[in-house]
Amino acid sequence: MWLSVVALVHVLLLISNSWVESQSIIDTLPGYPGKLPFKLETGYIGVGELDEVQLFYYFIESERNPKDDPLVLWLTGGPGCSGLSALLFEIGPFTFDYANSSGNKPTLELNPDSWTKIANIIFLDAPVGTGFSYATTWEAYNSNDTSSTTQTYEFLRKWLMAHSTFLVNPLYIAGDSYSGKLVPIIAQEVSNGNEIGHSPPLNLKGFVIGNPLTHEIWDPNARVKFAHRTALISDRLYQSTKRNCQGSYINPDPNNTQCVEDLREVNEPPKLNKLWSLSPHVDDNFIDILHSTPDQVPGPWCRNYNYLYSYVWANDKIVQKTLHVREVFN
Repeated sequence: MWLSVVALVHVLLLISNSWVESQSIIDTLPGYPGKLPFKLETGYIGVGELDEVQLFYYFIESERNPKDDPLVLWLTGGPGCSGLSALLFEIGPFTFDYANSSGNKPTLELNPDSWTKIANIIFLDAPVGTGFSYATTWEAYNSNDTSSTTQTYEFLRKWLMAHSTFLVNPLYIAGDSYSGKLVPIIAQEVSNGNEIGHSPPLNLKGFVIGNPLTHEIWDPNARVKFAHRTALISDRLYQSTKRNCQGSYINPDPNNTQCVEDLREVNEPPKLNKLWSLSPHVDDNFIDILHSTPDQVPGPWCRNYNYLYSYVWANDKIVQKTLHVREVFN
C-alpha cells in the first residue's frame, strides 16, 4: 500500500512538473524547406505562487559556440508584443520570404544578420496574455509593470535551473520599445537577487535596450528636436515650433494657434510620414492586403503590411502544433 501511494505521488509530481515546465525541440517549421540549421526549443514555464501564469518562450542556441557565447533574454515592447515579433522581424534567425509569400501561404527564409549567429537568445511572450502565454485563472491576467518584471525574473531563474549548462554563460537582459522601462528593472532584480543569495546565482553582465521608451512625455517630446537634427524639418520650422510651443510639443493648448499650426506642418507628410503615428491604419479586411500586389493596394504599399504574415502564420493550427503550443489556443 505504501509503495503504491509513493508511486502515485511520484506520477502526480511528474505530471505537475511537465505542465509547469515543458520544453520541445523543433526540427522543422511550416513554410521553411527542410530541417532548421539551428537549434530551436519552445516551451512553457509556470510562474506565480501556484504557477497560475504560464509563460511561453522560443529559445535558439547560438550558431557559433553555445557553450561560451552570451545568453540573452529578449523582451519585445508593447507592452504585449509577442517574442515572435522580434524573432521574425528584428534579430531572429529567420523571417518571411516576402517575394514568395502570399495569402495564407507565408514562406520563411534565413536572416543572415541574426543575433543568434553569436548569442543564445530566449524570446519571451510577456506579460501574461501576450502571444501564447496564458493564465489558469482570470485574476492572474491582471498585470502591471511590477508584476510582469517579478514574473519575468522568476521565469529566468526557473529556465536556468532547467538549462543549468547556461548558468556560466554571460547573461544580458535586452529588449526594445516599451521594454526600455522593464529591462533595467529586471536587471536590478537579478542583481538584487544575486546579492541576497537567490538560487541559482545568475551571471549578469549587463542590459541592452534598443529604441527604448523611457518616459511617456519626454520621449515623444524629443521627436521634434530629433527630426530637426536629422534634417527632416527645416531650421525655420524648428525654431518657429520651439518658440511658439515653448519646447512642449505633446497635447498643446488648442488656443495656441501658432503652436498648433507649426505642429501640423511638422507632422505633415511626406516630411515625417506622420511623426506621431505608430503604424498605418489597417481595417478588418487586412487579410485581403496579403492577396494583393503593391500596385493593387489603395495608396502606397506600407512596410508594416509585411507584418500581417505573422498573424496568418502564428494562427495556423499546424504551426501551433509544430511549436507545441498548448491546446488552450487550438
